[in-house]
Amino acid sequence: MSLYGMMRTGVSGMSAQSNKLGTIADNIANSGTAGYKRATAEFSTLLLQSGTGEYNSGAVNTNIRHVVSQQGALNYTTSATDLAIQGNGFFLVSDPNGTPYLSRAGSFTVDAATGNLVNAGGFTLMGYDITAGDPNVVLNGAGGLQAVKVADVRLAANPTRTGTFAANLPSSDAVVAGDTPADNAATSTYSQKSSLVTFDNLGNEVTLDIFLTKASGAPIEWEMTVFNRADAPITGDFPYGAAPLATQTLAFDNLGNLTSAPTFALNVPNGQALTLDLTGMTQLADGYTPLSATVDGNAPSSVSGVEINADGVVSALDLNGRKSPLYKIPLAFVTSPDNLNPKAGNVFETTNESGAIQVGFANAGGLGTMISGATERSTVDMASELTEMIAAQRDYTANSKVFQTGSELLDVLMNLKR
Repeated sequence: MSLYGMMRTGVSGMSAQSNKLGTIADNIANSGTAGYKRATAEFSTLLLQSGTGEYNSGAVNTNIRHVVSQQGALNYTTSATDLAIQGNGFFLVSDPNGTPYLSRAGSFTVDAATGNLVNAGGFTLMGYDITAGDPNVVLNGAGGLQAVKVADVRLAANPTRTGTFAANLPSSDAVVAGDTPADNAATSTYSQKSSLVTFDNLGNEVTLDIFLTKASGAPIEWEMTVFNRADAPITGDFPYGAAPLATQTLAFDNLGNLTSAPTFALNVPNGQALTLDLTGMTQLADGYTPLSATVDGNAPSSVSGVEINADGVVSALDLNGRKSPLYKIPLAFVTSPDNLNPKAGNVFETTNESGAIQVGFANAGGLGTMISGATERSTVDMASELTEMIAAQRDYTANSKVFQTGSELLDVLMNLKR
């Protein structure tokens, strides 16, 4: 065996253990980094051709891997813009030059200069703009994605077009024999009343007064009449200053279920045609209980907060607590995530071994769930890293002894000539 080969093998061993110590150092340093995936140093043998009477020592190859597919524990926070993925998938982020990357680091905050959501590595979260409806998704790339901007956003006025109204009408209410709200007379009486706030074309609030009057007990029929609150007299009684916006008869069967048309149509003053879904209306032996009363549309206002749901929809909250969807955050995945190439800033880029990215959304296509108010912890186990560090240190020392022994034997060889 060549003494020089023995020394080269020892150097190879020291280099391999040095690489391992380097991964351990990175892991320990990033034990608190959100979304960090631990690195490992995997070794393989490099053998040289040897004869029957002589052995040529080889070396050791080092292959650095990142266990990207391993799920980290969740760390719950109080920030709605902190995001974690429970399961497969990656966030699509971009650097200042617009280059897209994959990341599991979801500690996003609002950048003061741009208003975009940016993580601790300085990468901007990307999403699809859904203010005009469903996005056009590019399944195998980052086309159509925009920076998710939540600061300095002002919600434009949107008129009301759809809504729901459902309530239980008491079966014990007496039939109204005189004038009903549809007659708009001073003597009009009714059984129950509720109100809904809607929005006209300019975003002004238009309050609708909804009167529900039991008109017949056999068959069971109720009269639903809607007025504009602005036409109501100062006393709050009838008559209103204008005719009702719409009137409709609601018919129920003996089980208290609605049998007539499950929608109610009217025109919001200075606004759009409004269709109310009445599917949940019932007439049972219980008190008057509104079950659902919602409408779309909003007044122009500044954003007071942000909400991100499990499907990745980013909604702006106005001062009245109403939500307006702004973006939908996609998730990307690759066939072999452990073969992604890690880059500075806790991001990854695709390689030939990892496969190309595929784009989808949370809770669909096998992708994970998106959790707001949480971040994914590092996958580093400190006890394991310290144990591996001690082992690598011992192995490095042993390889250095091999080199030292080779050097001493060369001294013996050189002294033979003296």
